[in-house]
Amino acid sequence: MFALVEALRPKQWTKNLLLFAGVLFSRQFGDGSLVLRAAAGFAAFSLLSGSVYLLNDVMDVKADRLHPKKRHRPIASGRLPVGMAWAALAPVLAVAIAIAIWLGTGFVIVASIYLGLNIAYNLGLKHQVLIDVFILALGFVLRAMAGVELLLPVAPTTALSPWLLVCTFFGALFLGLAKRRRELANSGNGASERRAVLDHYSPELLDGLLLITAATSIMGYALYTIWPATVAKFGTEALLYTVPFVTYGIFRYLYLVRVSENTEDPSHVLLSDRPIGICVLLYLVAVVLILYVRL
Repeated sequence: MFALVEALRPKQWTKNLLLFAGVLFSRQFGDGSLVLRAAAGFAAFSLLSGSVYLLNDVMDVKADRLHPKKRHRPIASGRLPVGMAWAALAPVLAVAIAIAIWLGTGFVIVASIYLGLNIAYNLGLKHQVLIDVFILALGFVLRAMAGVELLLPVAPTTALSPWLLVCTFFGALFLGLAKRRRELANSGNGASERRAVLDHYSPELLDGLLLITAATSIMGYALYTIWPATVAKFGTEALLYTVPFVTYGIFRYLYLVRVSENTEDPSHVLLSDRPIGICVLLYLVAVVLILYVRL
């Protein structure tokens, strides 16, 4: 059982905190019923992503055994038999589907697209250069969309901001490219033996794409904070003062990609790198003060 829980990768579930963005930026975080729905959406996507990780580890078990870190995963190490992993998929998905149905049709549709996209990723799209990181980025976009869809059945005036999708997409694309850059550096000459798509990337290509997505992410967020519709919605231009936090976070991550071997996993960076953790916390505090306290 412990091996099964580990195989669901709870540490990766921090990505699903994005489902709270809808209730936070719609200024409804004080409504307990809506926060509860966001928490249920978080649980549903955590189970969905956990099932995807199970599927991924079953299909990649041979390659994972060649990886210096992945070989310690429950399935690759033999602590969780492949048959048991397959058997666990059904109940995990059943609970996720039940929660999704409770949250509404819109949420079910987005969650289904997310699951289908990730299955396609594991069945072969992860070997397609550039397509692989685009799918990773779209996974974050779908999380953001789901965070709004789960609110609509009980708060129909909630609107999906196109800026939320733009900022999420380019920010996630940046993280995906950073992941590939670090994987390429960590793998060395054996890159193609551990992740086939790395054979099609080069350090120069990834460095260039990282700079483009970093700049686009910062500029996109900065424009969002001063966009007339944003100012009219929140009644303030003060969100502009959160741009330094976003900029520092991206710059810090670029730095870590160069100097740390652990940036293959963005969730690990968020949980282990103190400067980024503090930056995220300060950003959230600033957003709450600006949107809710109106200092």
